[in-house]
Amino acid sequence: MEHIQLKPFPNDFLWGSASAAYQIEGAIAADGKGPSIWDTYVQQPGTTYKNSTGEVAVNHYHRFKEDVALMAQMGLKTYRFSIAWTRIYPQGSGQVNQAGLQFYSDLIDELIAANIEPIVTLYHWDLPQALQDKYGGWASREIIADFVNYATTLFKTFGHRVKYWVSINEQNIFTTFGYLRAQHPPKLSDEKLLYQVNHIINLANASVINAYHQLNLGGKIGPSFAYSPQYAYDSQPQNALARLDAQLMQNDYWLDVYMTGQYPICALEYLRTKQCAPDIQAGDMALLQSAKPDFLGINYYQSNTVAFNSLQGVGLGKLNTTGQKGTTSQEGVPGMYKRVKNPFVDRTNWDWEIDSQGLHISLRELTNKYRCPLLITENGLGAFDKLTSDKKVHDDYRIAYLANHLLAVRQAITDGCQVIGYCTWSFTDLLSWLNGYQKRYGFVYVDRDEQGGTLERIKKDSFAWYQHTIANNGSNII
Repeated sequence: MEHIQLKPFPNDFLWGSASAAYQIEGAIAADGKGPSIWDTYVQQPGTTYKNSTGEVAVNHYHRFKEDVALMAQMGLKTYRFSIAWTRIYPQGSGQVNQAGLQFYSDLIDELIAANIEPIVTLYHWDLPQALQDKYGGWASREIIADFVNYATTLFKTFGHRVKYWVSINEQNIFTTFGYLRAQHPPKLSDEKLLYQVNHIINLANASVINAYHQLNLGGKIGPSFAYSPQYAYDSQPQNALARLDAQLMQNDYWLDVYMTGQYPICALEYLRTKQCAPDIQAGDMALLQSAKPDFLGINYYQSNTVAFNSLQGVGLGKLNTTGQKGTTSQEGVPGMYKRVKNPFVDRTNWDWEIDSQGLHISLRELTNKYRCPLLITENGLGAFDKLTSDKKVHDDYRIAYLANHLLAVRQAITDGCQVIGYCTWSFTDLLSWLNGYQKRYGFVYVDRDEQGGTLERIKKDSFAWYQHTIANNGSNII
């Protein structure tokens, strides 16, 4: 749709930014914290860029007041952060670590004092290593009770101060990378196990949503998902079918369960033919259908363009984790689809397609299919930012990226989509899971690299731009 005039952003729109505990906190053994699977995984040489780890990260654990003060100066309306499970339960279950609860309590109080709405993510990939060792982590149904126990502790402790909760972050990413690509812990390549693990996580997610609603705390909870719209390369019918298959296996397989409690029919049939369908036990589907998210979180970074891929076609390819543009190899699912280069969009140094209109398309697709409020829980540009001799970062490319994506949000709102907020990734620079410290996303430059640094915080040009955008409730986004 093309409009004569765009609607304004809602007056209560949540202008925000986001982070994850492992990527910013550091202090991986401080105050009783136990090891997570990421703390141990990165000790294996060659798993990350230049063997970077989160032992220090950007030291948010000891500098959170300084970071929140910068957020307040910017005028953020909300800040999404994750809680490290191992700070609360160092062994995944058992005795609560009061020092861990106190850290997050202090962070929440600091945010509220600055009029910043906290959005808490329960799980952002840092599973307790103790649970991985004890019963295989997400591969065992035992984890459901432990996850509910951990989440309920947080709900009861912080529920009167925190009104927005994200249950699971990017389930499609951490399962695929951990159980198929073998590039995240537990570093496996087992397609059947992937879909079994995924089913157990769905049950855990539903159980936690129900546990929150049963407490009647008056807030909202929902999962966040890494969504990429799927485009057909051209109008050939076989490429149109490839797009349908990509949508089915890249998006619908997860989202239909979250939002309707049902697996897509064609997806389950496909997995049965490959003998990879999950073990669905009595009561599973009733549980999935009982859990109703209050909103759907969307992490949007890129679109995908696909074409038909024969049974003899390409499979998993090589990802770009170095920032050397053009080093991603073609990949796909034999018999279904393969990813092809979209000639109409540019790409980042990590070969992620820069497609702001894809966010507009995504919001429209999700609104029409699921009819629920949407919260953009992540959107941002990873780039090689340069610090000048006078300690400036001129990131006009990031300003353009964010402005174009916010325009897409405003267009979607004008179309009738209910978008309740927008969280950039990220507020400060942070540790990228596989890309070290060179891939920068923040409004605030942090002086550090794989060898170390002073950790000084330096505002980039984009800081002032987002500050202005928030102060004007996005009226400059036209």
